[in-house]
Amino acid sequence: MSSSAMNPPIQDQLQTLTISPLTVTLKRLPHITDDLPNLQTQTNPLQNNSFYHPCDDGFYISHSDVILRQIVFDFSGNFPSSSPHLAYHRAGPRKEIFFDPKQVCAAIVTCGGLCPGLNTVIRELVVGLWELYGVRDIFGIKAGYRGFYSGDPIRLDPKLVHNWHKRGGTVLETSRGGFDLQKIVDAIQNRRFNQVYITGGDGTLRGAVKIFNEIQRRKLNVAVVGIPKTVDNDVGIIDRSFGFQTAVEMAQEAISAAHVEAESAPNGIGLVKLMGRHSGHIALDATLSSCDVDCCLIPENKFYLEGKGGLFEFLGIRLKEHGHAVVVVAEGAGQDIIPRSDSEKQKTDESGNPVFLDVGVWLNSELKRWWERDHKGELFTVKYIDPTYMIRAVTANATDNLYCTLLAHSAIHGIMAGYTGFVTGPINGNYAYIPMEDVAQAKSPVGTKDHKWAWVRSITAQPDFQFTT
Repeated sequence: MSSSAMNPPIQDQLQTLTISPLTVTLKRLPHITDDLPNLQTQTNPLQNNSFYHPCDDGFYISHSDVILRQIVFDFSGNFPSSSPHLAYHRAGPRKEIFFDPKQVCAAIVTCGGLCPGLNTVIRELVVGLWELYGVRDIFGIKAGYRGFYSGDPIRLDPKLVHNWHKRGGTVLETSRGGFDLQKIVDAIQNRRFNQVYITGGDGTLRGAVKIFNEIQRRKLNVAVVGIPKTVDNDVGIIDRSFGFQTAVEMAQEAISAAHVEAESAPNGIGLVKLMGRHSGHIALDATLSSCDVDCCLIPENKFYLEGKGGLFEFLGIRLKEHGHAVVVVAEGAGQDIIPRSDSEKQKTDESGNPVFLDVGVWLNSELKRWWERDHKGELFTVKYIDPTYMIRAVTANATDNLYCTLLAHSAIHGIMAGYTGFVTGPINGNYAYIPMEDVAQAKSPVGTKDHKWAWVRSITAQPDFQFTT
């Protein structure tokens, strides 16, 4: 008998193995009944909505429906015992709700920088509240957090927001800073808002956690939900943040222009600076998508200019071989090697973030200085393109528009079910409710040890910028 007949193929062996039991921890969500246990429930109005079929199995989400955070395991059963296996409540409509739609007074605010899809989120929050649950008191807070106490909210309805998804930016306006906890919660209480929808990045969500905690301290019947927004895609736990795919599309246009400029000149370099203060996701995905990039510089992977294995040596070889090169740099890259004064090191913006120096302008200058020093008299051109505001101010593409709609509706379903202090977003492709504090603290850096970054380096053939001795 042959050895193959005695031993079944490894594929068949794996299918018959028993996986050791896993301990899965469900992340608890705050609920408005934690402080107000006597609140009465009522039947979800979707039960009587002619456009839905709530009697079908699986329409309503139960408390036991969960989403696993980790879905990739070693089928041999060798699971790491030290790593917690987490689950989150699945997003979607519940059969019983804790808000009377006739008594709901909702506030919607956008904070921080712009991002494709902001207006879609606002529109779908308004339309969802109005059409799904029959809410009629919906208000927009203008100019970010400070708008709660510095101006009057504007009344929103489906007719007013009808075409907002076709516009970039945020019609409600936004700003950084202006966070005064007591004034904000006083305004929420005085204006009798009982649902607050906050769209913003990690700084905004940290503020939202404080608002939620203060509301709990005052034992107010107010639910707070966060919708994570960052064009850089650096929010942790969730699969991706809205607007990111649109940003990558726009970044490719800038890279394509830089490539044309570089090819059209002797020793031409196209230099593109892309958004990404703390993570290089836009630069990475745009590099992989365009296939025109010779070097991708991101915050997670430090680089240097001079000497063996440095950027100048690599570009010198590339120009000699191909006559041109395209360099993509994320705005947070190289901050450790850009000269700066002590006062510049201490500067922060209104949100408390450190002020970054312009790596694009600096690198543009350094490239010209290098060439003039080492190749004096030879033709050389650097074309510098900074599409930052083009990328973040455009209208969301179809994929991001759909994503924004699902985020908004998930947020509405969760808050109507009485959950509060949570964020909604996809985990492994399924929408979940995640404690807001967890998301506010989580990061999503580019993994420079994983396959995706290795793919970038295999396409660009760039050095790993590890100092050699």
